[in-house]
Amino acid sequence: MSFDPMAAVVDWLDAYRAGDIETILGMYADDAVIHCGCGRMKASSGKDGRRAYWVDRLKAYPASRLENLQPSGNATVISYIARGAVVSASLTFNARGLIASHMCGPSN
Repeated sequence: MSFDPMAAVVDWLDAYRAGDIETILGMYADDAVIHCGCGRMKASSGKDGRRAYWVDRLKAYPASRLENLQPSGNATVISYIARGAVVSASLTFNARGLIASHMCGPSN
């Protein structure tokens, strides 16, 4: 069975919309880094850093509907609504199908 990054990103958004922090955190590789430009630019790494990011994210920027989903080079880009604005996230995956990097920010 081959890994489908598009399906994985939809699963990520579904967990995000449900507020399922444990499922979300389980989708990241141990060495994954999150770079987020929502509000102010910040980087989160390590299990504790990613958990702190997601605790805040789920409160401050709950996600609602999917806007767009497409491959972009070695990443998959998903756009969704959070607090009435469109946010885009670019996710890359490692060979095991875990999120290796996550970059997000307001869509232009």
